[in-house]
Amino acid sequence: MMLILIPSLFLSLFGIFTVFGIRQNLLLNQLVYFGLAFGAYFIFKKIGSHFFRLNARFIYLVFIAILLVTFIIGLEVKGSKRWIDFYFYKFQASEFLKIFFILFLSEILAFKNIHINKLSAFLKAFLYFIIPTFIIFKQPDLGNALVYSFIFFSMVFFSDFPKKYLFYLIGSLIAALPLGWFFLKGYQRDRILSFFAPHLDTQGTAYNMIQAVITVGSGKFLGRGLGLGTQSRLFFLPENHTDFAFSSLIEQFGFIGGILVLICYGVLVYYLCRKLIKFYFQRSEEGKKNFLYVVGLTSYFVFQIVVNISMNMGLLPVAGIVLPFISYGGSSVLTLMIGFALIP
Repeated sequence: MMLILIPSLFLSLFGIFTVFGIRQNLLLNQLVYFGLAFGAYFIFKKIGSHFFRLNARFIYLVFIAILLVTFIIGLEVKGSKRWIDFYFYKFQASEFLKIFFILFLSEILAFKNIHINKLSAFLKAFLYFIIPTFIIFKQPDLGNALVYSFIFFSMVFFSDFPKKYLFYLIGSLIAALPLGWFFLKGYQRDRILSFFAPHLDTQGTAYNMIQAVITVGSGKFLGRGLGLGTQSRLFFLPENHTDFAFSSLIEQFGFIGGILVLICYGVLVYYLCRKLIKFYFQRSEEGKKNFLYVVGLTSYFVFQIVVNISMNMGLLPVAGIVLPFISYGGSSVLTLMIGFALIP
């Protein structure tokens, strides 16, 4: 438990100080979010994963219904409908579903009768994946749609399904990739183009990425100090508390601060890898379910870290994926702590 709580606590402190240094008015909200997240960890740990496994299908269907409601009547922010506004809290179903999607998928992929009709079972699992992913993509939320895709492919790869099914699916998706370009929103296409040619529109679509890289460089080795980052504090850097919170952190705490954050992430990944090895050698159906759950949780956690830090450093296009514990907001940290709590 300590390998989860201690690095999570340190990461939370980094997130709190980062927000305090750039937007003091959001500090109280962030403190409440982290308090709720750690409280939820102990509550869900007490309940245990067995209850949620028994009701995984029902919870999945409830969240699909919430996603549909969000898509229809959700709060619209910058052209996206991702939240239901409860006035005191903006509920983002696509975040909370991640853990229960992983739990539900682990139940399906570890089912003991999966070998009876492998193709039918694979198509069924794919259907359970594509329904929420398509709704989330249409919100539009390309970043979270990519997270769900990475989770699904990782879990299927480590399941007992023949790898040829996965390769056929990936091959089909690659073949259809040029058509996918036309399904992207205009700003999503612009982000991809600006990544490959940022010099063509430095004050437009490439502005966020350029400012993020400048902000990271501004921190140098030791950082400018708490609340003294010029790029982030003076709002040259857009979304300085969410998508680009890592750049704001580096500007204030420098290379040293960034390394400490990566070490904390490394400890959490080490803990997850230990669990993976433990469950991998358990040949029972229950062991397989636990193994696949941790595969899904690890892929979700690592994917968001790698993509967010990479886009902050200009190594990947801006994808709207938050950085666990560091980016401002409650849905992400609550989801992650619930996910950690449900590890057997």
